[in-house]
Amino acid sequence: MRLLAKFSLIFVAVFGLGLGLAAYLFNNMLQLAARQEVHDQAELMMETALAMRNYTIQQVKPALEEATQSRAQESSPDDVFRDICARKGYGNAKRVFYPQTIPAYSATEIFGYLSKKYPEYTYKEATLNPTNPRDRAVDWEEDIIKRFKNSPDARLFDGERMTPFGQSLYLAAPMRPAKACLQCHSVPAAAPPEMIQRYGPGAGFGWTEGDVVAAQIVSVPASLPVQKANRAFRQLLISLAIVGVITLVVLDTLLYFTVIRPVSMLAARADDISKGQMDMPELPVRGRDEISILAVAFNRMHRSLATAMKMLE
Repeated sequence: MRLLAKFSLIFVAVFGLGLGLAAYLFNNMLQLAARQEVHDQAELMMETALAMRNYTIQQVKPALEEATQSRAQESSPDDVFRDICARKGYGNAKRVFYPQTIPAYSATEIFGYLSKKYPEYTYKEATLNPTNPRDRAVDWEEDIIKRFKNSPDARLFDGERMTPFGQSLYLAAPMRPAKACLQCHSVPAAAPPEMIQRYGPGAGFGWTEGDVVAAQIVSVPASLPVQKANRAFRQLLISLAIVGVITLVVLDTLLYFTVIRPVSMLAARADDISKGQMDMPELPVRGRDEISILAVAFNRMHRSLATAMKMLE
């Protein structure tokens, strides 16, 4: 086997061993990084929902109330509510309840729009005693809320659970009602009549300020970070393989011009001399590396051998 082929095989073996070790290490790192990325995205979505809740409380609801009061000063209350109901499709109803002014409703709806771009993520404000039945906590969500109740200092909690569709990751944060929330959730008598008419007086009351009554929960399939990590891992391996091939080509080229060709010239010249061809020109010497030193020594041997042959003649 030629020297260049041996060098290539050695390089491939060493590079392959290093690539295998790097693949093992990077695969674990990419899995952790992908899981952290999903965790960070889920936390960002939770913060987005909280921001939407604050926007609803601080801007949407006051603006709507102010607009309603302004119209009420210009016409009778019945005319105002009749006009609003007509635009909303409630016929001859006297009053209108706007669920868009409820923070939980607005946060859930805005996440619905967000999920069009991130369909893997689901969001829920799971509540033990909700006004809207869609927010009622199921068994595993109740356990999360109870855990926050037992750990008042806990800010976030993440974990895994098994679903009919496979393993799922979730990130949860506690929700505590503020004083403004008790206007609708303390007792039925304090709640807006329109809310009672829409959802009934049987649920969503008895909340106390500062108590954990719900949890923000963002869920995502456990396969999502695995897919992210595998995709990044494949791209990394392809990149390393391309780098390896390019490196091998460059090294083989350099090795050929700096080692293989000079050694081949030495071997060919030695073969000619061994056949009695003493009138060969000396080998060119360039540089001071080992190959150049070998060429100098070979030329000196050539001259000595040529002189000895002439003396014998």
